[in-house]
Amino acid sequence: MAESKDLLQVLWSGADELRGKMDANEYKTYLLGLVFYKYLSDSYLAKVYDLLNNEEPESLEEAQKQYEEALKSEDAEDLLEELKKSLHYTLDPDMTYVSMLKDAENKKFNREKLQAAFNRIQESDELFNGLFADVDLYSNRLGTGDQKQSDTIANVIKVLDKADLIHTKGDVLGNAYEYLIGQFASETGKKAGEFYTPHGPAQILCRIAMAGQENKKGLQVYDPCMGSGSLMLSCKNYSNEPDYIKYYGQELMPSTYNLARMNMFLHGVLPENQHLRNGDTLDADWPTDEETEFDAVTMNPPYSANWSAAEGFTKDDRFMDYGGKLAPKSKADYAFLLHGFYHLKQTGTMAIVLPHGVLFRGASEGAIREILLKNGSIYAVIGLPSNMFYNTPIPTCIIVLKKHREGRDVLFIDASNLYEKDKKQNVMNEEHIDKVLELYKNRKTVEKQAYLASFEDIKANDFNLNIPRYVDTSEEEEAVDLKSLSAEIKNTNKEIKEGNALLKQMLEELTFNSSDTEGAVRDFISTLEDF
Repeated sequence: MAESKDLLQVLWSGADELRGKMDANEYKTYLLGLVFYKYLSDSYLAKVYDLLNNEEPESLEEAQKQYEEALKSEDAEDLLEELKKSLHYTLDPDMTYVSMLKDAENKKFNREKLQAAFNRIQESDELFNGLFADVDLYSNRLGTGDQKQSDTIANVIKVLDKADLIHTKGDVLGNAYEYLIGQFASETGKKAGEFYTPHGPAQILCRIAMAGQENKKGLQVYDPCMGSGSLMLSCKNYSNEPDYIKYYGQELMPSTYNLARMNMFLHGVLPENQHLRNGDTLDADWPTDEETEFDAVTMNPPYSANWSAAEGFTKDDRFMDYGGKLAPKSKADYAFLLHGFYHLKQTGTMAIVLPHGVLFRGASEGAIREILLKNGSIYAVIGLPSNMFYNTPIPTCIIVLKKHREGRDVLFIDASNLYEKDKKQNVMNEEHIDKVLELYKNRKTVEKQAYLASFEDIKANDFNLNIPRYVDTSEEEEAVDLKSLSAEIKNTNKEIKEGNALLKQMLEELTFNSSDTEGAVRDFISTLEDF
């Protein structure tokens, strides 16, 4: 039985075969793609064995052997039909990971066979369309010449064979995949912002979005800037009905979109519960023809991104209720916020990470913020520590939004000091996360930590939500005792005089070998007499 730690070590060691040949942002595609292919292949053989024997196989080699024999029988067509129906794909015996591994160990590995396996999976169902498009088995980055490139892939296949993906329990595999994504985020630095939200902010976002909805069966989660899908998938950790959650997500970058799809499968999300799309969230609204409002909306969009802000958007349902104002061309933050809020159910909760500028900037952003506040849409503002995210060192905040609630008060939480330093990034541990959630649930003013501002407070501040206006974390400087300070200065001066007198006495007792040295010392003694 594979333990979580062992699985992590095996999967991460696969990166060693690629590290040095290309940067982490590239080799993550190969490693994560091959892990996913192994998962699909091993799951396929396990399903074959189960259909034939009504039990789990002792080894994949035995399952492979039985599969080859079964395809020679008169029931072969029925078996393949059942496999296609339940898994949405089929593989020929020479397309399985077991077959590829055997070739790799015998130095007969053929990239064409692996590419054929990728193609078969991608063409089996729309669900898998283009899934391995980024795994370029013929790239020069794998080495110089056909043999070296093949050997690189073969070596990764041999390393990954040590990972038992079939006998792993629960979310162990999904969590291991998340670990890999996090490790790659750490190595790729700024590029990581495209696909990964660090653990601390992610848990806060999801726990807030899920609060009060833990028992809902068929919960619908939406992330229109989903990256690797980690934020949405974190929500299942706080649901008592995780198998029934439906996930709706959109991602602009094709390679990251594919990563999110793989991530869903490796977390055991059923195909019918995956509704993912590759597209530009701001350019055209989605979804529009199925479910359009969601129980939980989680977002970590690109900060202060450019967008068209074309005049036509003032008539777009997502943005039309804000006095004809649009987010500025150079700062799409409110465009993302309003898009997500438009898709929130009346009973749902939305949590989004944005830079602090959205709290106080004026012009069109100020006008949009004022309308949101007058409508009671902004429920809480949480200031996070700086240097939390891989793509920026700036401090960020979480804005929590709700629709049609009673009251227009806003809870402010200053969590800027709740972190510990870890290598390149600041990290929020479980203690810090729990503290933020405690302040959020209690919804009360706590000195230097939280402030529940009335609508009148906010109006008096001209609808400026800058956290220091509401939560005062400054420390009073200790009052200076002038009497003690005066005595201390007098005592110091006395000690200086005594020291100078002693030094002068010692210098006057010296004898000299030259008149130049004696003259220099006499000058120094006269200087001491001036103090």
